Amino acid sequence: MAHNETQTRKQIIDHHLRNAGWNLSDPTQVILEYDIIVDELKVAEGATPYAGHQYSDYVLMGRDGKPLAVIEAKKTSVDAAIGREQSKQYCENIVKQHKGELPFCFYTNGHEIYFWDLGLYPPRKVYGFPSRSDLERMLYLRKARKPLAGELINTNIAGRDFQIQAIRAVMEAIEKKKRRLLLVMATGTGKTRTCIAIVDALMRAGWAERVLFLVDRVALRDQALGAFKEHLPNEPTWPKEGEKEFSTDRRVYVSTYPTMLNVVRDEKNPLSPHFFDLIVTDESHRSIYNTYREVLDYFNTVTL
Repeated sequence: MAHNETQTRKQIIDHHLRNAGWNLSDPTQVILEYDIIVDELKVAEGATPYAGHQYSDYVLMGRDGKPLAVIEAKKTSVDAAIGREQSKQYCENIVKQHKGELPFCFYTNGHEIYFWDLGLYPPRKVYGFPSRSDLERMLYLRKARKPLAGELINTNIAGRDFQIQAIRAVMEAIEKKKRRLLLVMATGTGKTRTCIAIVDALMRAGWAERVLFLVDRVALRDQALGAFKEHLPNEPTWPKEGEKEFSTDRRVYVSTYPTMLNVVRDEKNPLSPHFFDLIVTDESHRSIYNTYREVLDYFNTVTL
């Protein structure tokens, strides 16, 4: 059934935002019909109540009281992309008005949600909205990010020539805004150590704060967890020994595909599609990709 714009917002978009942890009744979290002054002269002259103003459907606010993201809503019967340029304009005008950071950009018709990190990646379809802590982390990374070309590689983790070459190639591709990366390495050449060195470099350079490492068996999970603890001892990992409940306060997550699929499918899924900054899959053969693609599609992130 087609909804008009008001119905789309109230019945669909509001629901998605609540699922991501936003309180729509709290103006310190969400402002509806956010007033953006684009022409102070027109406002001063008072031509009409709308002259010199733009009104963003939703603006998601940070704990510092500054706008984190803009959401432009369209009715369900139209293409969400109609709101693309409008949402971009709102973000750019908010920066001019507040002299702060450029907000993240979303546009949606309720059924399709697009995320646009202006200046970094082109718009892409996502499965839901980020939480406030997701947006604050993403903003922090955007500000903290250093060029990867000059980032030192910890050769104590992976120091063989071909490993260093592989790490550099991955880092160059990420800096060129590639989001799907394939690293082909033979058995016994130190795939896990190479990936840990990549994670280490990306964390130090401010490109990643939260990483998921996916494997297909529990034995491989335990092996990978041991390797992360050995080489990155200061990074909190999940799961700890005997830990059953999913915890959202770690930096490195090592999981089997079935476990993460259950988390994603759970009605009480604690993870927004923006929870991870990088996903590393231990294998990429067709049988695994076909079975567990849902996990990789759900998370809006760089995948190696």
